[in-house]
Amino acid sequence: MFATALGDGAELRPLEPWRAEEFLAHLDRARDLVDEHIPFAQRATDLPAARALLTSYAEKQAADGARIYGIWQDGTLVGGVLFPKFDAAHGTCEVGCWLEPAGTGRGLVTRAAEVLIDWAVEERGIHRVEWLVSSANLPSVKVAQRLGMTRDGVLRESYPYRGVRQNTEIWSVLAPEWRQRPGAGR
Repeated sequence: MFATALGDGAELRPLEPWRAEEFLAHLDRARDLVDEHIPFAQRATDLPAARALLTSYAEKQAADGARIYGIWQDGTLVGGVLFPKFDAAHGTCEVGCWLEPAGTGRGLVTRAAEVLIDWAVEERGIHRVEWLVSSANLPSVKVAQRLGMTRDGVLRESYPYRGVRQNTEIWSVLAPEWRQRPGAGR
């Protein structure tokens, strides 16, 4: 997948290791918002760590596994979407996201996640797409709802984060449901 227009000056592109400096600058802007619910930004606090994180995703993608993409708004990296888990053999994957404050409120994550899910379902034959989210992360829960996902359940107090046990909601959409959603095949 190369650059994909998301509308309104936004585009989705692969987030590759050679973009580590730009990625780190973005995470520095996003860190407070992202770290509120997930430790993703804590994994890249300097340039070598940012490069290592992107390299690990490049290696996983080369092995037909996890993948990571950036969302650029008017030429500035403002967030991203990823497949933290991608298992084509079993027809399942997980989609996730993060965003810096400058990118919020524009529907960027929803549009970018739609691109990823379309590709996973239509090109790779994925049957089940999951979205795992802390119950406290209401913006991410709302994305799952906008994507037409079903809340399968809650893993109560499933992981500790910042000294507090967090509930994890599991949302999903199946390929037949994805294809039948309003606006599918636009």
